[in-house]
Amino acid sequence: MKFAIITHAAHKLKENTIFSYEPYVREMNLWTPNASEIKIVAPICEGGITSIETNYNHKNIQLIPIAAFDVLTFKSALKTLLVLPKTAYSIYKAMDWANHIHLRCPGNIGLLGCFVQILFPNKSKTAKYAGNWDPKAKQPWSYRLQKWLLSNTFLTKNMKVLVYGEWPNQTKNIVPFFTASYSETELEEIQRHPEPSPEFISGSHDINQNQHLASSLTCHERSRREAQNKNEPLHRQMLNQVQHDALISFLFVGALTKGKQPLLSVAVIQKLKENGHQVQLHIYGEGPERAALEQYISANDLGNEVILHGNCDKEIIKKAYQTSSFLLFISQSEGWPKAVAEAMFWGCLPITGKVSCIPYMLANGERGSLVNPNVDEIVTTIENYLQHPEIYTRQSTKAMQWSRQFTMEKFEEEIGKLLE
Repeated sequence: MKFAIITHAAHKLKENTIFSYEPYVREMNLWTPNASEIKIVAPICEGGITSIETNYNHKNIQLIPIAAFDVLTFKSALKTLLVLPKTAYSIYKAMDWANHIHLRCPGNIGLLGCFVQILFPNKSKTAKYAGNWDPKAKQPWSYRLQKWLLSNTFLTKNMKVLVYGEWPNQTKNIVPFFTASYSETELEEIQRHPEPSPEFISGSHDINQNQHLASSLTCHERSRREAQNKNEPLHRQMLNQVQHDALISFLFVGALTKGKQPLLSVAVIQKLKENGHQVQLHIYGEGPERAALEQYISANDLGNEVILHGNCDKEIIKKAYQTSSFLLFISQSEGWPKAVAEAMFWGCLPITGKVSCIPYMLANGERGSLVNPNVDEIVTTIENYLQHPEIYTRQSTKAMQWSRQFTMEKFEEEIGKLLE
């Protein structure tokens, strides 16, 4: 099978090896095992390979570089007019060559691909719409146009469109889908069943200490039985920490951009500190908001409460999920929020916004909390968990059980069905 990928994801070439953003490449490596040849039509960028980038594992693969474009300014719009014909022709040639066409949307290149694919009604096609498919969402016109084109079964033929969440009144080619991060083999590692926060056990909220310590022991005993013997020392170390630490650990994982609102998470930690809680927020990610975060942390004496780790590899992030009680992630726009699904997988309870398919993921608040971007509301939500640890345990358990349906093996199996 000749497999063509049309994507806006930036790629790099180093010693004839193709690199791109690690979660995206990891997924594409599951789409292509049965492809004899692959052509990727994508922008190319310069610079060294970073810790969040990796390479494709296919041996017969070719990158067709195109220029990235947008229409955000008058100058960039003029540039787009110049590069558009050549870019469209590159996409056309790749689609004409391919047996299967795969579009990555939303994005400017995905939008162009949505138009070009109309010329190939008989070819097998898939599109992964990684943004917010909510029909009621307020979005840029280009996103709305892509959704309309992909849903139009007269213009878009022989294509399955993968979207996040289940939405009413969809055309027959729209397929609810998911994204996976972890393998079933990782479930054989130490399984940290979510237990009440250390603050629950410390009794700082006049909760019956023995009752919740017993609850924690029960959860840990279940985890101990599920874990392999080689992991028991780490398990006992975690159990000791839960029993004797009074620190409530929070997590933020994502790009440090205004849309992800990392400063809101920091403000929540500040308010919890002011309310007398011992808290710590670990932030993993980089972006343009880092300078503002550093300034806010310094100005409000939060150096011990908020730690910026930058971009880290998958294993470090996984350990952070396993040892944190809550994920604070109040993003303004998402597709399938990987951080939320990953946190749920390891029993780290998500406190997150109501955008895109997140209400579906959290079963409208049964597997975590859906909140507005309001510091007082979020703090009240957290303090309610501290006062009612049985709710925390129940929701964390449900979150973990739900998320662990979506392993890499299941993901690969479902992709295989799409390509049959």
